[in-house]
Amino acid sequence: MKIVGVTGGIGSGKSTVCKVFESLGIPVFNADEEAKNIYITEPQALQQMKEVFGEAVFSNGQLDKVKLAQVIFSNEDLLRKLNGIIHPLVRKRFIEWQTALNAPYVIREAAILIESGAHKDCDHIILVSASDETRIQRVIERSGLSEEEIRKRIVNQWTDKQRRPYCDFEIRNDGNLILHELYQIHEILLK
Repeated sequence: MKIVGVTGGIGSGKSTVCKVFESLGIPVFNADEEAKNIYITEPQALQQMKEVFGEAVFSNGQLDKVKLAQVIFSNEDLLRKLNGIIHPLVRKRFIEWQTALNAPYVIREAAILIESGAHKDCDHIILVSASDETRIQRVIERSGLSEEEIRKRIVNQWTDKQRRPYCDFEIRNDGNLILHELYQIHEILLK
């Protein structure tokens, strides 16, 4: 079974592209959502995070994602340490998920697919790109984060220019998602 990575920066429209693939019957694993679940469900990960970040990112014994975001998006070293805790667990869950499926290919959606090294497991990679202005506006509308908070996250992710050499396809998603391009990619992936 082929693994197709879908990546792009925050607010690029990865989820929209993945919904199209889902409508075509292709299973989609959202690595970013799975990472959020790990924060809640994996005692081992929480213990490691306490060791790295201390109690400062916890409130009443629970991980405070807002505090964690403030810490990691202003300190690249701490972000790298967090990724070192979370990404092996996401990879394990992906393998378990994929093993239970029967499909011509599956989608692994992740904002930092390449940065995390997960791209090495992929047969093909699709980059979803959009202008910074479009991305910022989308994230403001869906999350309520400030423009400054979003820009901090953008700075901590690779640029599209850095991602392109690893990608087989690019979908530009500045508001007019071109569906025929996605169908063409789907047909290529089925071969």
